[in-house]
Amino acid sequence: MTESTPFGLHNLELAYTVTSGMEIPVGVVINQSDGKDKETRQFCDEQGSLFLSTIPFERRIAEIQGSGDLISRRDPCWKEQFIALGRACQSRMEGICYSLQL
Repeated sequence: MTESTPFGLHNLELAYTVTSGMEIPVGVVINQSDGKDKETRQFCDEQGSLFLSTIPFERRIAEIQGSGDLISRRDPCWKEQFIALGRACQSRMEGICYSLQL
């Protein structure tokens, strides 16, 4: 998970360096997106990283999380998106385990 800021991209690059050196597959979720995700998406494309999802920066989401609740509990659309994200991660991991014969 990264944010669409220069600092977020820098941290993503560092994390990718570590994970690729250990041959750990990467999936990227942009959190608190301000819509200026071009550089992050470009980095994902260049590295062959799987771009999974974007969570926008919205005051409503921040307020819900700030109150200690979950957006997926309050909004059925977000619940479905997070379920789909979880399934995408699970599918990716199953493919890796299959290729490694685990």
